Amino acid sequence: MTVCVRRVSLALLVSGTLLFSSILLRGDAVAQTGSKTDSRAITLGLISEVNHAAIEEHFLDLVRYVGRRLSSGPEIAGKVVVARTPFELVKLLEQRQVDFYMESVYPTYSINYVHGAAKMILRRWKSGMAEYQSLLFSKRDGGIKRLDELRGKTIVFEDPGSTSGYLMPKFFLQRNGFKLAEKKDFDANATAGQVSYIFAYRQEKLLDMVFTKQAAAGAISDDDHGKLGDDRKSDIAVLAQTERLPRHLVSVRADLSPQTVARLTDILVAMHDDPEGQKILKKTDRTTKFDRLPGGEEALRKRLLDSFYSADRR
Repeated sequence: MTVCVRRVSLALLVSGTLLFSSILLRGDAVAQTGSKTDSRAITLGLISEVNHAAIEEHFLDLVRYVGRRLSSGPEIAGKVVVARTPFELVKLLEQRQVDFYMESVYPTYSINYVHGAAKMILRRWKSGMAEYQSLLFSKRDGGIKRLDELRGKTIVFEDPGSTSGYLMPKFFLQRNGFKLAEKKDFDANATAGQVSYIFAYRQEKLLDMVFTKQAAAGAISDDDHGKLGDDRKSDIAVLAQTERLPRHLVSVRADLSPQTVARLTDILVAMHDDPEGQKILKKTDRTTKFDRLPGGEEALRKRLLDSFYSADRR
């Protein structure tokens, strides 16, 4: 579910001096934006077009857990803010209305490295997965045996906001020399040399379109593929696999103090070792844990740029 949610406003305090400085920074943010930001709150940001109230409630325990541990003095309140789009989240980060956020790899790439509004700090093992990839597949007896046979055919993606069901496989195809053209409906006469694509908006419909030969191929995450029944799996021929990327990421706004970033990082990394933290993680999309970025922030940044940068400009 692409919707998951993410954003948090962070005022850190380990000593009286740090607390005072943090409050002053919040005061500056209020003066600059004219908003009524609570100087005693840390705010988590998430992205979803719908169900904002339910999403806020779903992540509230996690943010409150963080808030209780950020201060050695008075407790910091935990808040959740849901933006409708990545661009809206960028504005909230720039206005210091959000302190940290959680998202999948492509929105993170856009927010952090296209707009420069934040930086990655941790990997989130969402639904028990550290990393995942997309599989481009066809019906086993559907006539498409190799990826290069997709030219002049139609592929079906999940929806425009799906990282694994659209963005990762789309950019993978572009990097491998395919020209793609969006169609509103299935077109049996796709342009020669191009790959036409349409959206199913539901995974079950996507699978049906491939299995009934309404589309020559589709894209699905390896996680979703693993959940299919044996009969469905046996009817699938995998044409290609995209690169593996983190399942989910945690980022902080670009101007958050290093002390706060360090404290937030330590709290989240240790959360799965605490009985209360384990409970909260399990009810938050079956999160296993948070861990440090493999190879560090710069190495992962390069992986995201390699995956998305050149394709963005085709």
